[in-house]
Amino acid sequence: MATFVLTDATLTVGGTDLSDHIRSISLDYGAELQDDTVMGDTTRSVAGGLMTWAFTVEWLQDYAVGEVDATLFSLVGTSVALVGKPTSASVSTTNPSYSGSGILGSYNPMGGGVGDQATASTVFTAAGPLTRATSPARHIQLE
Repeated sequence: MATFVLTDATLTVGGTDLSDHIRSISLDYGAELQDDTVMGDTTRSVAGGLMTWAFTVEWLQDYAVGEVDATLFSLVGTSVALVGKPTSASVSTTNPSYSGSGILGSYNPMGGGVGDQATASTVFTAAGPLTRATSPARHIQLE
């Protein structure tokens, strides 16, 4: 089994590539579980419900034009196109891209202690389906 060390992940936010400021990134994908247990059952039972996803990112802050703060500040509460990949290489079966519209619910524009690298944190939550692509022309919608 091959393993992978995450060192070159990418994320574009509304078409702006902020990958060179990513300190950490995660994409959580799942389904809401709905209880479908009925009388007579002796074990709780669940069914898969609506799909959920979110990109969580910690950024190294940059206040320059076109960088982290200038891109993210005005996006709070709005939907934006997101595209993330494990590496900056071309989309392939071993480097899929994940894309969708996400809402930026909150933005922490200043973070850190004395002498620390300035950071910012964000969570982009699903505003529609997540799409997984394994080639530039092929997209599989995950619902």
